[in-house]
Amino acid sequence: MNGSFISINSALLFVVIISLTFLFIGTYFSKKTLDLNNYLVSNRNVGVFKLTGTLVASSLGSWILFGPPTAAIDGGLGAIIGYALGTAFTMILLIFFGKKLRKIFPTGKSLTEIVLKKFGSNVFKLIFGLMIFYLFIFLCAEVTAISELIHYMSGLSVWISAAIILICVVSYVLFGGLNATIRTDTVQCIAIVLLFLYLLYVVVVQNSFHLNLNLFHKDLLQLDKKSLVNSLEFGFVFFVAVAATNLFHQGNWQRVYAAKNDKVLVTSLLVSFVIIYTIVFCMGLTGSIAKLNGLKFSQDLAFFSIILDKNNTLISFVILLFAACLCISTVDTLLNSISSLTIVHSKDFFNLKKITKQKQLSNITLIISVLVCFLIVLFQFSVLYLFLFAIVGAEYILNWLPKGTHDWNKFLKPDEIISNALKYKLDPYETVGFKFNILLRDWQKSKDTDVNYAVSFKKN
Repeated sequence: MNGSFISINSALLFVVIISLTFLFIGTYFSKKTLDLNNYLVSNRNVGVFKLTGTLVASSLGSWILFGPPTAAIDGGLGAIIGYALGTAFTMILLIFFGKKLRKIFPTGKSLTEIVLKKFGSNVFKLIFGLMIFYLFIFLCAEVTAISELIHYMSGLSVWISAAIILICVVSYVLFGGLNATIRTDTVQCIAIVLLFLYLLYVVVVQNSFHLNLNLFHKDLLQLDKKSLVNSLEFGFVFFVAVAATNLFHQGNWQRVYAAKNDKVLVTSLLVSFVIIYTIVFCMGLTGSIAKLNGLKFSQDLAFFSIILDKNNTLISFVILLFAACLCISTVDTLLNSISSLTIVHSKDFFNLKKITKQKQLSNITLIISVLVCFLIVLFQFSVLYLFLFAIVGAEYILNWLPKGTHDWNKFLKPDEIISNALKYKLDPYETVGFKFNILLRDWQKSKDTDVNYAVSFKKN
C-alpha cells in the first residue's frame, strides 16, 4: 500500500478547516476563562456529559490507529484485551483514587501537589520531571503520527500539517486552558464516536464481501499452551504499561478535580471506561482481520490496509477527520497539562507568587514546547530516538553496553563507512538497520539505520 489517496491541495484545505474550526471553538470559550481556577480546573463545575466527553477524547489519540492493530498482529487476542483494558482501566482506578484525593485535598489541581505534601521535595521533583517528560514525548509522538499519516495519504509535507495543528491548538490553550479544552473535547468526542461507528460499519458491512471476518479462525484463535501464554504475556505487558502511565497523566487529574461532585465523577468515569474499551478493542480487531486476510502491508498500517481505497475519496476524508479529532483532542490535553503543572509549581521552583508571573512562565513553557516539538517532527524524531534508545536504553536501563559507550563524535554513519570501504576496493552490497522488539525480546531487521545497522560488502 502506497501512493496518494487524496490530492495535496485537498489535504491542506482539510487540515486548515479542521484546525481553524477547533481554534474558533476554543477561542470562543477562552473569553469565558476569567480566572486561574477556571483555566486550571474549569471552576470545578463540569457535568456528566462534558466530563465524559473530555475524558474519552483526551484518553484516545491517533495512536489507536496504529498501536492496537499492531499489537493484535504480534500478540493476538490477549494483546488486544490488554491494550484496551490498560487504556480504559485508568478510569476505574480514578474512581477510587480520584474520590480519595478530592476528599483529602479539595482545592487540588494536580497529583504532584499531593506527592509534594506527602513524600517531600525529592520524590516530587522526580515525579514532576517524569510527568513533564512523558507529556512532551507523547505530544511529539501524536503530532508526528498525524503528520506522517497525512503525508502518506496525500503527499503533504509533514512540517506543514504539524505547523498548522500546533499553532491552532496552542493558540486556544494559551488563553482558555482546561475550560476551552473541555469544550473542544466534547465536540471531538461526539465526532470520534460517530466516525468510529461509521468506519466499523464500512469494515463489517460494506467490505465484508471481500474480507474474511471470521475472528474464530484457527490461525487467529490459537488455543495451544505456547500461543496462549505468549498472548497473555503480551496482554499483561500492555495492560501494566498503559494503565500505569495514564494514571500519572496530569490531564486525567485536572478532569478529576474539574468534576462538579463525586457522583458526576464516578458516572463519567464508568461511561468513559465502556466507550474507551470498546473503541480500542475494536481497533485492535482490525489488526487481526488484516492478518487473517494476508494483506501486504507494514504492521503499522494494518487498519488502513482493510479500509483505504484509492477509488473511495469519501472514506479517505472520513479517516483523516477521525485521525484529526483524535490527534487535536490529545494535543490540547497535553499542552494544557504542561501549562497547568508549570503554573501550579512555579512557586515551588521559582518562588513566583503573582498569578500574572505564573501565567507568563506557563506561556513561555508552552511556546518552547511547541517549537521543540515542531523541530522533532521536522527531523523525523531521529535525534530524540538516538538519545532515548541508544544511550538511555542500551547503556543505563538494559545494561547491554558499558556506560559512556555512545559518543556522537565517534559515531560513523553508513555513508561514511561505505566511503572509506571504497578506498579499499570494497563495493557495498547491503545496508540494513536493526531494532529491538521489547515485547518479543528479539532483534529484528529495520529500514532505520540511525542507531544500529550493518553494512556488507563485496570485494572487487
